[in-house]
Amino acid sequence: MPLSVEEREEFLAGPHVAALAVDAGDERRGPVNVPVWYVYRPGGDFVFVTGRASRKAQLIADAECFTLMVDRTSPTYRYVSVEGELVSVAVATRELAREIAARYLPTEQAVAEHVERIMADPEAVVAITMRPRHWLSADIGGAS
Repeated sequence: MPLSVEEREEFLAGPHVAALAVDAGDERRGPVNVPVWYVYRPGGDFVFVTGRASRKAQLIADAECFTLMVDRTSPTYRYVSVEGELVSVAVATRELAREIAARYLPTEQAVAEHVERIMADPEAVVAITMRPRHWLSADIGGAS
């Protein structure tokens, strides 16, 4: 059964890892599909950080659209898939890197170490923002 907007936003607020899929730019290959940590602003955009020179950043800039899929396998299988357009590729801030890392890492020390490591060269890290356009979602297996 599809999730309501409220269920979808509550689910996306959890620390789930998203699978990012983007056109590989080669008709002989399938899309690139990689995990990313993200933050979602309810009713708004998805944002994640990555290396400026990463393949995914380059492919997203070329394609100007991509898909994120977030799921969980228990207590019931639930997923949200969102296709959207690229809004911006901007230099990432320490504050954004910290906000995202804090969703996933268990301690403040782990967050601080992660941010220090990825932001060692701030110009090499970008924040990619996606505006949702098409949603798919379901909870398969009944009430959670």
